[in-house]
Amino acid sequence: MEKISYDVAVIGAGAVGCAAAYTLAEYEMSVCVIEKEADVASGASGRNSAVSHAGFNSKRDSRAAHYCVRGNRGLEAVCRRFNVPFKKTGKLIVAMDESDIDGLYKLVADGEYNGVDGLSIITAGEAAEYAPGIPCVGAMMSSNTAIFDPFRYAIALAENAAVNGVTFFFESPVSSITNINGGFAIKAGGHDIRTRYIVNAAGLFSGEILRMAGGTYYPIYPCRGEYYVLDKKSKAKLAIPVYPVPKPGIGGLGVHLTPTTGGNIIIGPSAEYIDDPEDYACTREVMDNLISEAKILFPAINQKDIIRSYSGIRAKLVSSGGFGDFIIGEDAKVPGMFNLIGTESPGLTSSLPLAEDIVGMIVQKCGVRHKSESRIKTRMLETPFNRLTDGEKHEKIKTDPLYGEIVCRCENITKAEIIHAIENPLGVRTLAGIKYRTRATMGRCQGGFCLTRIAAILTREYGMKPEEITYRGKGSELLAGKTK
Repeated sequence: MEKISYDVAVIGAGAVGCAAAYTLAEYEMSVCVIEKEADVASGASGRNSAVSHAGFNSKRDSRAAHYCVRGNRGLEAVCRRFNVPFKKTGKLIVAMDESDIDGLYKLVADGEYNGVDGLSIITAGEAAEYAPGIPCVGAMMSSNTAIFDPFRYAIALAENAAVNGVTFFFESPVSSITNINGGFAIKAGGHDIRTRYIVNAAGLFSGEILRMAGGTYYPIYPCRGEYYVLDKKSKAKLAIPVYPVPKPGIGGLGVHLTPTTGGNIIIGPSAEYIDDPEDYACTREVMDNLISEAKILFPAINQKDIIRSYSGIRAKLVSSGGFGDFIIGEDAKVPGMFNLIGTESPGLTSSLPLAEDIVGMIVQKCGVRHKSESRIKTRMLETPFNRLTDGEKHEKIKTDPLYGEIVCRCENITKAEIIHAIENPLGVRTLAGIKYRTRATMGRCQGGFCLTRIAAILTREYGMKPEEITYRGKGSELLAGKTK
């Protein structure tokens, strides 16, 4: 097994790990990212409500509140820089009856204490102007809440890190970490990686990674949230996220409704503590309850409009619905081990400021220099073909006729876009990787039309064997072999 050396190894390629890799790539040091899955954002970072939170739900004087407010203020500029879909919609927290009104005022007070701008109490009539068809007796408006695409956000950070020299090791679960000569030896997926510093951004497994290195052990309590996705053609239309007033002790913010940048509405999540940190099941009882609660918030929702379900798992530091704050910094027992633990919601919103501060700690310790601006490359994501004007589409097709060939009918994704996704800088060639880079298979038919066409491109034009095609990497092969 060949030994490979880096100055810094980031463990975990969720939003926080990708943000750390992106930030580290600006310095004169060698960096790698170690990820057990086949692509970035395969855990909680790609299984959530896709909201940039403002910070009013975070506990006063907490690190979560501090980083959430910082992240919310800077996220739009980052998304614009890399062409990541982002929309500042605002958010409504609705009081369903008079008993909820005090909760609205508490949220405003907590938010203002945390430094959140743009919070106000509005009447039921004013709420109806933002979200027609939502019954309530009053609401709180958070004007700085936004929606964005968490997949493309993590992909943009990771791809920009990659074009600036960061190496990604996918399908490489960490099996051991040994302290050696002021650094670490990491065994991961057949690789023997030597590094001076580790950034532990392993999400649900961050406590175990730190324990493996001999550090302070923080148990992580998995809390599963299940979701539904509505068809874009649903008659239930919503332009702004709508949340109920949070109930204490449930482990989340309650079942809410969130429009996406892709045009769907997401229902969820539930909140259920489970034993297995990788049990992404969607369960009948919970899903039935989601619909019941969603219809209370928005009676126009029709169960027939559901096109998909999914679940995500929060990495909580408490075993009940209480509050566990982010754990950030160098471990006292393991010098050189820099941890980002318990970064559940609002961890996605907070990802870049968390990364900036943890990288700042490393830079201060080793004194490494920042690269000159001329040496830092910027890679913008491609604007989806279906969002171009007719004139822009014609020019694209003139440049490359493959823009004139539709592969995904529901989302109007072209063959050129599929090919560009396959040829991504990270080397990811899973169907999910193509899906999250293009939205192919995310429409009404959920891949019924385009899945076989994408598979044909992978086999005929990229030489993959049919049985090598996977949905999310090893263990998710679509085909076992020929029948005759």
